[in-house]
Amino acid sequence: MRILTTEQIRAWDQFTIENEAIESIDLMERASLVFTNWFLGHSRFTEDHILIVAGTGNNGGDCLAVARMLTEKGYEVTVCICHIQAKPGRDFQLNLERLKYKDIDIIEIREKDPLPQLSGYKTLIDGIFGTGLNRPVTGYWAKFIHYINGLDARRYSIDIPSGMFGDLPNEPDDVSIEAHYCLSFEVPKLSFFFQTNSKRLGIWEARSIGLLPSFLSKQETFFSVTEPFQLVEKLITRDKFSHKGIFGHALICGGSKGMLGAALLSSKACLRSGAGMVTALVPDCGYGIVQTAAPEIMTLSGFGHDYLTAFPDLARFNAVAIGPGLGIHPDTVDFLENFLKKTDKQMVIDADALNILAGNPQMLELLPEKSILTPHPGEFRRLFGETISDLETFRLLSEKAKSLHCIIVLKGAYTAIADVDGHIYFNTTGNPGMSTAGSGDVLTGMICGLLCQGYGPLVSAQLGVYLHGLAGDLACEEKGMESMIAGDILEMTSSAFKKLHQYHAE
Repeated sequence: MRILTTEQIRAWDQFTIENEAIESIDLMERASLVFTNWFLGHSRFTEDHILIVAGTGNNGGDCLAVARMLTEKGYEVTVCICHIQAKPGRDFQLNLERLKYKDIDIIEIREKDPLPQLSGYKTLIDGIFGTGLNRPVTGYWAKFIHYINGLDARRYSIDIPSGMFGDLPNEPDDVSIEAHYCLSFEVPKLSFFFQTNSKRLGIWEARSIGLLPSFLSKQETFFSVTEPFQLVEKLITRDKFSHKGIFGHALICGGSKGMLGAALLSSKACLRSGAGMVTALVPDCGYGIVQTAAPEIMTLSGFGHDYLTAFPDLARFNAVAIGPGLGIHPDTVDFLENFLKKTDKQMVIDADALNILAGNPQMLELLPEKSILTPHPGEFRRLFGETISDLETFRLLSEKAKSLHCIIVLKGAYTAIADVDGHIYFNTTGNPGMSTAGSGDVLTGMICGLLCQGYGPLVSAQLGVYLHGLAGDLACEEKGMESMIAGDILEMTSSAFKKLHQYHAE
């Protein structure tokens, strides 16, 4: 799913109006019906009296149409109209006329009016401001939004929470509706993926309102959302006569005294992701640990006692992951530099390997082409510097992926994967319960396991991140967010694969 700017979406609306030969009010009716049906899917509030808060622009027009549709379905609705603009929009006016024939209470407020008393409603639909907003909400309307947020009501936003920008980051103190749910028309907004909007936006979904797809194919964008059907199409089918040699041999390089668990988690995850064979290169102090804990994994020894200082011939390995639990001892720094100089293998680089690169930036030039870097935000900042906003972070992510000719996986709530051309793909699986030690090590192993089977670097990153998040979601259902550990994610990897295959069956 491609992400467009708000300007592109407005142009898409207009393109559809002109090429379908319909009126803008008809498109508004279509969008309002999509929202109404989505809203009714949240059927917990069948007895609720619904409050709809509308501006006087296009979002307000949507609100009035939704109010009419809900009333026709037997719901009790009150509409609060916020007269923000001196002159309401044409489609808003048309929908207001249509409301006159419905049994709907209408409250109208203007700037400097006392704030209305709106307590008692358990469900609220927001359409005060839309994507055309280009400055922070201040004054009377900021106070009104503060008041709305303080009501004991579930808040549903039409297209975007009022006060939130579509393309640009809000300042932390900017006022906006804090929506529990939001339906975005056609595609999500880029701002949905900004960490700074976490309180403004809860659960969101995007649904089509029937805009013509021929417009989309002509639009340039550097942002997309990875969807499961795209990944299902890329899954490798296992032939009846397959054997382990077909699915590659992966090498996991990591571990140091006190941190062997990281290398062990990565190695297990690599196997669970379908690698035919996995070898763990760990220091001698971890040899017995790995052999005992995971008999399916081959283990190399003799390359350092408490930390790695040397490595074997790499010719037999199809893919390599390096970094989990590696440590940053000076001898290990030399080890990594020599390793990068001696190989052009497809690689996943994580954890302490990234920290070593951050402390020795000249080593970035040694990275094999299309290596996969998997930093969390702190590692990303150490590698590439501070940024002042999420948008600037995404721009820097894109720039560094292009200049290094690598895939960079910036881990987070919506993990952002930048390809070598700078395009960024957001992932939507996963949950806060995955914020636990070892979770990233599992991801590293999963990506390496896919890479060694012959999936390309970008697909390995996309598929690995998606499955990792999906496994986390399945683990959360069973364990709960607070009690999840990395091993739970690992154990749910097989269930995640099965669930992804179900998309194919459907």
